[in-house]
Amino acid sequence: MNLINKIKNFETLDLMQKANEITLKEHGNQITLERAIFLSWWCDKGDCLFCYMSTQKPKIKEPEKARRNINSILAEAELCRRTDWKIEFLSGGYGSFSTKEIRNISQNIYRITGEPVWLNIGITKDLESYGDEIAGITGAVEVANPQLHDEICPGKSLEDITEMLELAGELGFQKAITIILGLGETPDDLKYLFDLIKGLGIDRVTFYSLNPHKGTIYENAPQPASLYYAGVVAATRIKFPELKIITGTWIDNLANIGPLLLSGANGLTKFPLFKMFGTRYGKRVEEEVLWAGRGLIGTFSNFDKLKESRKIDPQLEPFIKRYIDKCIK
Repeated sequence: MNLINKIKNFETLDLMQKANEITLKEHGNQITLERAIFLSWWCDKGDCLFCYMSTQKPKIKEPEKARRNINSILAEAELCRRTDWKIEFLSGGYGSFSTKEIRNISQNIYRITGEPVWLNIGITKDLESYGDEIAGITGAVEVANPQLHDEICPGKSLEDITEMLELAGELGFQKAITIILGLGETPDDLKYLFDLIKGLGIDRVTFYSLNPHKGTIYENAPQPASLYYAGVVAATRIKFPELKIITGTWIDNLANIGPLLLSGANGLTKFPLFKMFGTRYGKRVEEEVLWAGRGLIGTFSNFDKLKESRKIDPQLEPFIKRYIDKCIK
């Protein structure tokens, strides 16, 4: 089966059917809700053409003030634990925290959730500084076509990302990459993605659809078509049956969820948890999973779990209360 030609010939439904069969056989029908926890709203590079941070860098005169309060980060991890959400990874722009600080945060989250965390903190050679608190390392590839990548993400070369992930594998960490669809790639560019996954022994891929940000060159660009997105995910699932696939969609595209699950997604991400919890939007996510014939790990509506009482660090309590109050509103 030529997977790329299937997409080019608009045979996505055929791919989805095959991908769905593979997914149920290899992974079962359980779907996780995943949340990236951001460490900072600053990036030293700030030159990825699609990223809102590229519009923020000239405005931020004191980058240290863009760092999140660590207690706020840990409170968010506690609420993910309560609601059975998975922490997709810790994410921070280049230069936001030191390696020592990131390890300390990771260790505290490990103690809170009982699960080691993934990192998506840019290209780093300090991986030997991390230990059991880290499950894996994520490379923000975004687009696997080398020429397109160099144009869109000039500050983070594919070569450096590849070296980092190779080192991660040597140190015993799992490996992941992120891919954004809608940046100008074509179905033919899947060959680069497939080569990257195979060559590096990637364990997990997170796909996102473009979210056009004001002030970037993509400000007026359309988000990718839903069935194109589904076709890419389905082709990837067929090519790599054991791969974990997480798909991100935005609050204005929740109808993408069903097709993405039937195309092979194991997890869902990119939701504003505290804005959507207990709302019709959160309920819609749960319904999309239900109608795709999947079971959901995690909740978007159970306030009893959200407000669970247990002994925690007293410093976290006001931050937890603040998040819960946002949900209740």
